[in-house]
Amino acid sequence: MTDQKYELATFAGGCFWCMVKPFDEEPGIMKVISGYTGGIKENPTYEEVCSETTGHFEAVQITFDPAIYSYEKLLSIYWQQIDPTDSGGQFYDRGQSYQTAIFYHNENQKQMAEESKRQLEQSGRFSKPIATAILPAKPFYPAEEYHQHYYKKNPAHYERYQFGSGRKAFIEKHWGNE
Repeated sequence: MTDQKYELATFAGGCFWCMVKPFDEEPGIMKVISGYTGGIKENPTYEEVCSETTGHFEAVQITFDPAIYSYEKLLSIYWQQIDPTDSGGQFYDRGQSYQTAIFYHNENQKQMAEESKRQLEQSGRFSKPIATAILPAKPFYPAEEYHQHYYKKNPAHYERYQFGSGRKAFIEKHWGNE
């Protein structure tokens, strides 16, 4: 039996409801949790984060086995879920708590995130500069239970939100079937 070493990846991509499904149930992904990070308030509530007074981002924290699912692959999927040029939030959701950010947990993740951002900037896929921040990981606070795996608990509302927010159309326009 070999020792398994799991790692954490933390991504803010606007509404955390939309950031779970792309990573969930993939081989090597142990769990995906919706929550709050990057701010100053300990154990914030959803209402507090939405009030824009805590400094927190809505985010997902992924526990993964890097021997099965690489951090580079996580980054690739992350970029394909967001509008990385929007500094004011994501799609329908506006404000600091909905801004995009990659929270790195070690120097290796920082370097990979910076390199993936550089590659995306140089790809010419977007006409505006990439606004996604790359920040050191801070304490992560799981969101309330009703936010966890929202796409499974409320599939019809989740699909309407994906469509109505503009996220789905943006992803299809910029990434197609990738």
